[in-house]
Amino acid sequence: MSRHAQLYTEMVTTGAILYGKGDYLGFSEQEQPLVLQLGGSDPQALAACAVLAEQRGYNEINLNVGCPSDRVQNGMFGACLMAEPQRVADSIAAMKAAVSIPVTVKTRIGIDEQDSYEFLCTLINGLVEVGVDALIVHARKAWLKGLSPKENREIPPLDYERVYQLKRDYPQLTIAVNGGIKTLDDARLHLSQLDGVMVGREAYQNPYMLAAVDAELFGDQHPVPSRHDVIRLLLPYIEQQLSQGSYLGNVTRHTLGIFQGLPGARAWRRHLSENAHKAGAGPEVVEAAMAKVPEFCYI
Repeated sequence: MSRHAQLYTEMVTTGAILYGKGDYLGFSEQEQPLVLQLGGSDPQALAACAVLAEQRGYNEINLNVGCPSDRVQNGMFGACLMAEPQRVADSIAAMKAAVSIPVTVKTRIGIDEQDSYEFLCTLINGLVEVGVDALIVHARKAWLKGLSPKENREIPPLDYERVYQLKRDYPQLTIAVNGGIKTLDDARLHLSQLDGVMVGREAYQNPYMLAAVDAELFGDQHPVPSRHDVIRLLLPYIEQQLSQGSYLGNVTRHTLGIFQGLPGARAWRRHLSENAHKAGAGPEVVEAAMAKVPEFCYI
């Protein structure tokens, strides 16, 4: 759908990469440009993972300093690292010394009662000192106790002005904003003040929004595939994944929102939800689900 939007992996922990049994760094070339988001707090382990990621062809390493889940806190990484700015700076310095690709940070604007602008700047100052390549700011603070990860994405109020202030105070630093961005008009508004926009939930729930990104934000007028064509283009990848032992639902659960707002979208979702998990389910299940959405109903 987009040739220019940069994709980020889910957060992958250093322990999984270094000691896990699976291949946590695998990706498909069609996903490029792709960033590996790391979770960890040990500078040496992070550096080792960054080297492996660079060897595999990732375009950037992003350290997560924003995830508020209990599991993440128990592992001493994610948003709780905002309270340890020196450890974060040391981690970025270690990774930058180990790789030549950009090393960036994704953070919140604060945690719990530590949500002053000065608290945030303490973290940023350390990152600037070690040469962080960019900063992505989820414009909410995180409550480490009392709110679930889902609630932490919705309840703490958004404060875009604080992110704008960061850009004014650190004009040399590349800064992108994340949180509550639902349309490309929203993105364009933020881009008038900042260097980038990260879209999370909306891109997952309504992925076809990405089809307009290249034309509207990058000036690239290449032909855009229809929603049906997007799914047809995915079928060879599905076949490849099935041949490697995966099952259909691993892929199709990420496509459920592709027809959002169109007649037949609910039937598409229902058919996949009821059939993609079954033993032996293959591309024919996807094609049958796709047939429930009339192609003539949109351009």
